[in-house]
Amino acid sequence: MIKTSRVSDNTDDRRSELLALILMGAGLLAILWLHLLLALLAGLVAFTLHRALVKLLRRRLPPAQARHLGMALVLLLLAGGIAGLIEGLSQLSVASEGLPRLFQLFADTLDKLRASLPGWIAESLPASATALYDMGAQWLRAHAAEVQLWGGHTLQGLVYLIAGLVIGFLASLSSETVGPPASPFARAWRIRLAQLAQAFTDIVAAQLRIAALNTLFTALYLLLALPMLGYHVPLSKTLVAVTFVAGLLPVVGNLISNTAIVLASLTVSPWLGLASLGFLVGVHKLEYFLNARIVGKRISVRTYEMLAAMLVMEAAFGLPGLIAAPIYYAWLTRELRDHGVI
Repeated sequence: MIKTSRVSDNTDDRRSELLALILMGAGLLAILWLHLLLALLAGLVAFTLHRALVKLLRRRLPPAQARHLGMALVLLLLAGGIAGLIEGLSQLSVASEGLPRLFQLFADTLDKLRASLPGWIAESLPASATALYDMGAQWLRAHAAEVQLWGGHTLQGLVYLIAGLVIGFLASLSSETVGPPASPFARAWRIRLAQLAQAFTDIVAAQLRIAALNTLFTALYLLLALPMLGYHVPLSKTLVAVTFVAGLLPVVGNLISNTAIVLASLTVSPWLGLASLGFLVGVHKLEYFLNARIVGKRISVRTYEMLAAMLVMEAAFGLPGLIAAPIYYAWLTRELRDHGVI
């Protein structure tokens, strides 16, 4: 009778694990389909950060105090990050002397472009910064509906971000306060969540290395190579800092930093802008393979596997799929490895 009961328990455990795996996989794909990737990433950030701080604080404090102090520290870190971003934008505005200086840079860039490019191309450019401003105003009036839609998407993204952070906090607190799950499915589901959080941690650790490499290449280009050639891009040090911070965001971060560097280079000369664009394209192609190699090494998969996963996810879901691919593939390989499939 006891033997029959043990066999039944093992069968229930296997069924529960299989069901949890299927539901987790379906849920991850549904998140991309419903455009909730930002909420998922925010929730994973809050969950893993709180768990890491609690684990560190438990070495010196009782569990309850460590849990609540960890939550307070995470909130302070997030508030500090937002305040730092606002202060950075403020300093950037001061460093560039605000909008007048920005428009002056645009005017200087337009003059250099008109003097350097063939006449038939130069005639299509705005004659001054004021003309550029008028063109922008006309475009905004002509595309008011699209701009309003973008604003709605931005607000929606902010709501998803906050909701994800709240859910991540609550999930972390719940896992600390609630006792061991009673049912086999609850245990299997909690293990799936832990696997996903660990996969996210692995990807973040790899992304830090990628951001550091990207920042190193950018610093060598802006602060060493160009000054040696007699070129000085404005706000070079700020651009290097922006490159590191933006590099923490997969794919999108490179687009942000590269655009800023090319625009700053254009204020020096059109040809330097083209040279910077060529350099950044080359570095981006190199980093595409470095990304796959670094992430693959971190999660113990081959480079071609990660490249294939990124390609398939990008084809299926676009940019969100490309961003999610390393996390999803890391989770999947961890699950398959733990179940002895690979």
